[in-house]
Amino acid sequence: MFTGLVETMGVIQRIQAEGAGRRLTVAAPSLLEGTSIGDSVAINGACLTVVDIQGETLAFQAGPETLHKTNLGELRPGERVNLERALRMGDRLGGHLVQGHVDGVGTIRERRREGEWEVLWFSASPALVEQMVPKGSITVDGISLTLVEVTSEAFSVALIPHTLALTTLGFKKVGAAVNLETDLLAKYVWKCLRGGGLTHDTLKRAGLLS
Repeated sequence: MFTGLVETMGVIQRIQAEGAGRRLTVAAPSLLEGTSIGDSVAINGACLTVVDIQGETLAFQAGPETLHKTNLGELRPGERVNLERALRMGDRLGGHLVQGHVDGVGTIRERRREGEWEVLWFSASPALVEQMVPKGSITVDGISLTLVEVTSEAFSVALIPHTLALTTLGFKKVGAAVNLETDLLAKYVWKCLRGGGLTHDTLKRAGLLS
């Protein structure tokens, strides 16, 4: 689990093909202390496992499914990515509960400056937008954000100067792809409303039953 509060931005150093997957090497000096092989780190919101640590870099393996459903397959050496280590028991939950399981890819549709703030509109599939509500939570490239407006195929968020300065949304341009993860509880409510029902197993997976 994650919170959607980005710790730092890393830089892609190398990308190597590994069969149908890829090995990503990321320079992230500020994350080295306390990080071990086997730990989970969200890269642009996608949960990956640290498989190697060399110098100031962390290495990860991304499988075909991850490359297909996220923007990680589009990354190139030199690009910056949002990084967050997994939530520890007892940590403050400043954002919202984020699984690191990307639901799909959206696109930046519009950027509008409003003083020091900026409003961003994103296009997304109707199936994902159906799980969003104004004032609800959404994870964009691993960043926990509050939804402002929601239409049938798009949504908007308002970014404060801090988010613009410390995450990739500060410089990504219109047309750029972003990873989207809808709110965990919204998924179960959406399934219930679609007639899927809330079984004991469903509630248990949601953490609502022991």
